[in-house]
Amino acid sequence: MRICLEEPGTVVKSLAGRDRGRFLMIVRNEGAFVWLADGRERKLSSPKKKNAAHIAPTKTVIPTEGLTDKALRGHLMSFVDKEGC
Repeated sequence: MRICLEEPGTVVKSLAGRDRGRFLMIVRNEGAFVWLADGRERKLSSPKKKNAAHIAPTKTVIPTEGLTDKALRGHLMSFVDKEGC
């Protein structure tokens, strides 16, 4: 089992579940689990709990201080555009 020890603000790609293939941001890290948000379906105020083995971290880190759901959507949308998805 792979455990992601990434910091909050790291953009990750979901590898399993209904959100497979989507980009999300780590809000909180709790060992084998991380809490993820995308600003649309999963707001920063109610992130999704996901097994860290089911995500692939990227090298992109979004500054979380003062981050809003709208700003998060913008960051992730530009990231998706770069990836060509």
